[in-house]
Amino acid sequence: MNSIDSVTLEVADPEAAARFYSDAFGLDGSRVRVRAGDAPTSGFRGFTLSLVVAQPGNVDALFTAAVDAGATVLKPAAKSLWGYGGVVRAPDGTVWQIATSAKKDTAPVTRDVDEIVLLLGVEDVRATKRFYVEEGLTVGKSFGGKYVEFATGPDTVKLSLYKRRALAKVAGVSAEGTGSHRLVVSGGTRPFADPDGFAWQPEPSR
Repeated sequence: MNSIDSVTLEVADPEAAARFYSDAFGLDGSRVRVRAGDAPTSGFRGFTLSLVVAQPGNVDALFTAAVDAGATVLKPAAKSLWGYGGVVRAPDGTVWQIATSAKKDTAPVTRDVDEIVLLLGVEDVRATKRFYVEEGLTVGKSFGGKYVEFATGPDTVKLSLYKRRALAKVAGVSAEGTGSHRLVVSGGTRPFADPDGFAWQPEPSR
C-alpha cells in the first residue's frame, strides 16, 4: 500500500450527502464517497477532511458554497500564521477544513481543490506512524510525536496524523466522542484496522 485511493463516509442519507458535496465542494465521488450507515456515534469522530486550495479567495468561495448548501460554521475563515482558512461541519456531521498557505490572491477566484487531506486524530502519533510505515506508506514530513504527513501521488487522498486533542482544537470542537468513526479508507489489498480503529479496505469497484 502506498496511498489512499478514496474515503467513504457513512451517512444517514446518502443522496442528500452526495448532493451537498457536489454543490458545496464540486466533489464527484472519485475520492470522497458516501454510503448508508447508522452505526452509533457521538461527539468528535476522530478525524477531519481538508480541502487545500491555492489562495484565500478560493477558500472563501468554497466556504460560502458550503454554508449555502447547509454546512454549519465551526470556525469562520480567517488569517493565521500559516495562511488562511476556516472550518465547517457538513450536514452529515463530517468536519471539513478549507485552507491555503497563501496570504493573498494572485489569480482569478475559483473553487478548484488542489489537494484533499484526511487527518486522523490519534492517541500515539509515533506508534500509528510506525504502523502505517509497516503497511507500506512513505513519510513525507514528520514532527516528532505531534504530526506526520505521508507522501502521496496525484489524484489520491493525502493521509496525515495529529494528536486527537490537538486536531479537535484545530477543528473547533470538543475532543470527546464515542462510537463509530463512520469512515472507511480505501487502499491496499486487504482489509484491516489501524491502532485507533480506523477501518481500511481495498479500493471498491465502481
